[in-house]
Amino acid sequence: MRAPNTFAGSTLDRAGGRRTDAGWVQERLADPGSRALALTRDGILVTGDPPALVRIALGQIPGGAPEPAVLLGVGPDGDALFAVDVEHLHARRPLIPGARALGLREVGARLPAEEAGLAAQAAALLNWHRSHPHCSRCGAVTDATAAGHLRCCPVCGGEHHPRTDPVVIMLVLDGDRVLLGRQASWPAGRYSALAGFVEGGESLEEAVAREVMEEAGVAVRDARYVSSQPWPFPSSLMLGFTARYAGGEPEVRDGELEDVRWFTRAQVAAAAAREGSADWAAPPGDAELLLPPPIAIARRLLDGWLADTA
Repeated sequence: MRAPNTFAGSTLDRAGGRRTDAGWVQERLADPGSRALALTRDGILVTGDPPALVRIALGQIPGGAPEPAVLLGVGPDGDALFAVDVEHLHARRPLIPGARALGLREVGARLPAEEAGLAAQAAALLNWHRSHPHCSRCGAVTDATAAGHLRCCPVCGGEHHPRTDPVVIMLVLDGDRVLLGRQASWPAGRYSALAGFVEGGESLEEAVAREVMEEAGVAVRDARYVSSQPWPFPSSLMLGFTARYAGGEPEVRDGELEDVRWFTRAQVAAAAAREGSADWAAPPGDAELLLPPPIAIARRLLDGWLADTA
């Protein structure tokens, strides 16, 4: 069985049926066994090396848990785990001696799947609360309810759910070659799978075909779903596909990419072999082809293709 994609490893019971029970939520907040993950705009608090997520008792937080305290779920021991934004507190004085904020990409690369999954869930929900404090209907300030999984407007009654933006990401395959593109801001030599947001009224398969044509001028057929990955930067859900080449010459079309080209299986395999044990954040800069980092679903798609399992 394949391991889940990075950020997809949480095994908590999300307690979806209990979130709207305000009494139950307050009991969990007051329970001395409950803990919280603490986040700032720079990342999530960790201690040690190798790093481990800080699970802070709610009573340890000066002034109590900041609002909103977002319920992530309940563990097998029955204890609840929340996520809280401690930006204003940690900036003045570290909540935990030796704690530091670790960026989510490094969390995904260095922490176990379960820990990375919790961090992604926490970041996605707190990102949403930071960026959506007002009602999109009337502009009033909304209130967090349902243990942080809903914002309600006290003026017009509007209900607002956490935002998730679906993104298709696809390997275009033609026999023993794959179509990859690169952005100008990436390290020299890096190429990755083509990707783009799903538009309103569009199926995922239609989005695959449209994005490939818009970015690379190539037609595709037989789009097939492979797997998905939460990508909380700030709120994307990556939907991995393969698609078969159906015609056209690759060319940069919409300005999002600097280059798009075919690579052979041998070239991709050689690039993977060149990496060896290089640190994910500091790959060799002189490689002819630099693959996406291991935390990215694009890399999982490429690895699957090399192993004939994509």
